[in-house]
Amino acid sequence: MKQQKRIGIARALSYYNYFPYYWGFFNHLGIEIVLSSPTTKKTLSDGSLLVVTETCLPIKIYVGHIVDLVNKGVKQIFVPSIQSIAPKIYNCSKIRGLPDLIRNVVKGDFEIIEATLDKSEKNLGLYAFLKQAVKPYGIKDEKLIKEASRAGFVVQNNFRVMMQQGLDFEDALKNAMHGRVVISQKQQNAAGAIHVALIAHGYNIYDKKACMDIFKKLKNMGVTVHTAYQLTDGQLQSGICALKTTEYWANQMEVTGCAGHYLKDNKIDGIITVSAFGCGPDSLMIEDIKRKTKNFQKPLLNLTIDEHTGEAGFVTRLEAFCDMLFRNKRAKFSCGALKDTYENKSYGEINSIISISK
Repeated sequence: MKQQKRIGIARALSYYNYFPYYWGFFNHLGIEIVLSSPTTKKTLSDGSLLVVTETCLPIKIYVGHIVDLVNKGVKQIFVPSIQSIAPKIYNCSKIRGLPDLIRNVVKGDFEIIEATLDKSEKNLGLYAFLKQAVKPYGIKDEKLIKEASRAGFVVQNNFRVMMQQGLDFEDALKNAMHGRVVISQKQQNAAGAIHVALIAHGYNIYDKKACMDIFKKLKNMGVTVHTAYQLTDGQLQSGICALKTTEYWANQMEVTGCAGHYLKDNKIDGIITVSAFGCGPDSLMIEDIKRKTKNFQKPLLNLTIDEHTGEAGFVTRLEAFCDMLFRNKRAKFSCGALKDTYENKSYGEINSIISISK
């Protein structure tokens, strides 16, 4: 009986950006994907025990997910080294060196499927990356690999379309994996609701353990949340230009580009950034955003997360910030700035709309 080809993928870091593509690619080649379990306290603990204290939270979580896959008996685990996504656009050193890190800290009977993507170097582009990823499975047919890549892009594009239409991450991913595209009108709050741009990498806000389910918390406060995943590449690039900065980091679009776009969007009432303690690139990008936010006259809250972040203090800061945004909205209405928006509503309806849900 022919043994089923399997590959383990950690539910961390690049999972939140590229997993739809990986799903389409590997499935087209008949390779079964085994995902690590969602992040738990044990996942974080397992990862933290294997790396130095100064390591950032996302890397600790990633290591914990690799341990989870090893404990599941997965023999081949995909650990990509994404060096550069475009010429002179680089990832941070920890992400670039993931295979070396895992090789040295995680012990067990498994093989690292190491593939390197570096578009700043010759012969290390996408197809070279994909060839390395499937070489251990004996797949060498370039035509077949390109067909699988196209299948991956179909799933990835469908996922992005649904995210841009307002579906949440899990629903969009599930539909894309099943070959479905669900197009529905964005769930907009009633006129006057608070709109907040959440600026962060996907792995910092869509991992419910890492960010303490921030989307649910904001929704319970009556806040409509906007993220980089709802924007097109063109909108993100225009955001980079709006902040008059230069793209250098591989994930700068979803931070600086996202912030620049929403800062010039009059619908957005405030900005919340979420960054991991000890992240070098984020510290530079967030500082740049903080300085330039003043020019747009929009409130900004910066939240930093690590394994010691307390949920009570996290929620208190969110509530205080959103309360301030609601009070600002009331003040604007009182001075007649929102008259046109509410001309067909009674004062009672308006007051109800912009009151904080308790």
